[in-house]
Amino acid sequence: MAGTRLAVIYYSSTGTIHKMAERLAAAGEKAGAEVRLRQVPELAPAEAIASNAAWSQHFDRTKDEPKATADDVVWADAVLFGSPTRYGNVASQLKQFIDTLGPQWSQGLLANKAYAGFTASMTAHGGQESTLLALYNTIYHFGGIVVAPGYTDPLKFADGNPYGVSHVTGGSNDAPLEDAQLNALDHLAQRIVSVGGRLKSE
Repeated sequence: MAGTRLAVIYYSSTGTIHKMAERLAAAGEKAGAEVRLRQVPELAPAEAIASNAAWSQHFDRTKDEPKATADDVVWADAVLFGSPTRYGNVASQLKQFIDTLGPQWSQGLLANKAYAGFTASMTAHGGQESTLLALYNTIYHFGGIVVAPGYTDPLKFADGNPYGVSHVTGGSNDAPLEDAQLNALDHLAQRIVSVGGRLKSE
């Protein structure tokens, strides 16, 4: 919806969530939104990053990208949060960013916006649903409106996740996004831009 402001705020260690975030940002722009694509800062120690080649390479490739601030959430009418699954929960990097939003929350600046999430894990039952549900616990405290995709389009029966969008990266952690996930990401962006725009006009 024209005039809607969409913030795509994410953490990605090896690049999958980064690719999903980029797809969402592009789909949001196509839907007519003004989009901010923002990465949250890395918190892991240098030795942990260096121990994983894919993590180290992704960190180097993206270290200069714009970092998320509280203003990005306040500015937005709709927010998409992205995190890899960490033991069935939100990655500490994204959670730390969210935990800094107390001042904005206490002023009511995070309420009445549309929110949804996206995630990825190495295995098909690796905690994707619980990660999204854990993320949404925070949104309830914000007074935000969770705009889960549900089964609002037949394509959701292909990707099968009514809570958000998720991807299984496989044992080598590098399985590419397929049409089912790309279509689901496009649908999520279009839906949250539409609902966020309607909330803005209230």
